[in-house]
Amino acid sequence: MQVEISLKDVPALVGTELGVSDWITVDQTMIDAFADATLDHQFIHTDPERAAKESPFGGTIAHGFLTLSLLSAMNYAALPKIREQTMGLNYGFDKIRFGSPVKVGKRVRGRFTLSEARYRGAAMLMTTYDVVVEIEDEKKPAVSASWITIVQFDPKDRPETD
Repeated sequence: MQVEISLKDVPALVGTELGVSDWITVDQTMIDAFADATLDHQFIHTDPERAAKESPFGGTIAHGFLTLSLLSAMNYAALPKIREQTMGLNYGFDKIRFGSPVKVGKRVRGRFTLSEARYRGAAMLMTTYDVVVEIEDEKKPAVSASWITIVQFDPKDRPETD
C-alpha cells in the first residue's frame, strides 16, 4: 500500500531514503520490445546466441536506457504519494552512471533518497532524488543517478514557507 504525505511535509524529508521499489525482472521480451521502440538492435541486447559467444556478458544484457526508464515504474511503486499533487513531470538528470550491465533474467529495484526539495513559482515543487538501481545478488548497481522531477499542484495548496 502506497503511503500518502502532504506537500508541506516534503522539505523536512530531504536526506531521507523515501522508498525502495519491488523487484522487476528484466527478461528477453522486455529487452526486445525496448530494442524495437528505440531502434537499438545491437546483438548484445537482441541475439542471445551471438551474445553468449561474442560478448563478455555470457548472454544478452538490457540497454542502459531500458534500465534507466524503469525508474518511472519504480518511482510509482516506492515513493509516497503527495496528496496535493495534480501532475508529476520529469525535469532531467544531473548525473547518470551505468555501473554494471543487467543480464537477461536478472531482477532490479530502485532506491530513492530525497536530496533536495525547493518551491518554484506558485505551483511547483522541484525535487531531486539520488537514485540507485540495484541488481539482485550483485554488489555493483546497474544505475546511479541524480533525478530531478517537478511536483505540480494547485497554487492554493502551496504551504507557507519561512
